[in-house]
Amino acid sequence: MTGRLVVVGTPIGNLGDLSPRAIEVLGEADVVACEDTRRTGRLLSAAGIAAPRLVVVNEHTETAAASSLIERLRAGATVVLVTDAGMPSVSDPGAGVVAAAVDASVDVSVVPGPTAASAALAGSGLPSARWVFEGFLPRKGAARTHRLRAVAAEQRTVILYEAPHRMVRTIDDLCSRCDGDRRVVFGREITKLHEEWFRGTLESAVVWLDEKEPRGEFVIVLDGAAPPPDATDDDLRAALAAERSDGASTRDAVAAVTDRFGVAKRRVYDLATS
Repeated sequence: MTGRLVVVGTPIGNLGDLSPRAIEVLGEADVVACEDTRRTGRLLSAAGIAAPRLVVVNEHTETAAASSLIERLRAGATVVLVTDAGMPSVSDPGAGVVAAAVDASVDVSVVPGPTAASAALAGSGLPSARWVFEGFLPRKGAARTHRLRAVAAEQRTVILYEAPHRMVRTIDDLCSRCDGDRRVVFGREITKLHEEWFRGTLESAVVWLDEKEPRGEFVIVLDGAAPPPDATDDDLRAALAAERSDGASTRDAVAAVTDRFGVAKRRVYDLATS
């Protein structure tokens, strides 16, 4: 009889957010797979749980750890998967372990918990019926350029994560790609002692960040773009030229322009190859 894998959301700052069900499941675990044994050890101690065997699952160890965890699951163990903060697999390690368990026909269940993305969206006041989670932007190069352009054109509310030392650059880049009047909200240290929120436009966000040093982890909630006007062929050619100047292939340029303007792919392809 195989065991079970339980994916457990943990507090993103305030230990009071650890749910009773999460405490119960962690107390029943034979193995806890975690990013950092010290941080998880402190969490277990705060919850009054005697630490079971802890296995490190991070970006460097996940592939190897998944194999050993599957062996334990097949032997009947209860394995609980956590990360340092929030929900495993959401901009955190864990997806590989869950995929391996599913492939091995192991029972997988989830104990919901805090996530910075949903907390920021709920507190933003921006439209929440349809939204997209982008996580962290690529740090440089064509990949960053292409993602920024996609974010600028996205008509749904966009949620991004950012580190404090890259926050100024990211807001500057968004302001240059989007209308400076685009609404943006970002939360810093959400649920922690020094929680702070900014609400305004991208232009005012640039000024705000210039006046104070960004500290702590940020969640950015960006209002969606207005629907594009009906595009002329000249508009599409100009957009294709901009994509190519940033190093995009014809295929990638066509895809980006199609998404941006919401027009038929065949029309954009014909313009790109004529």
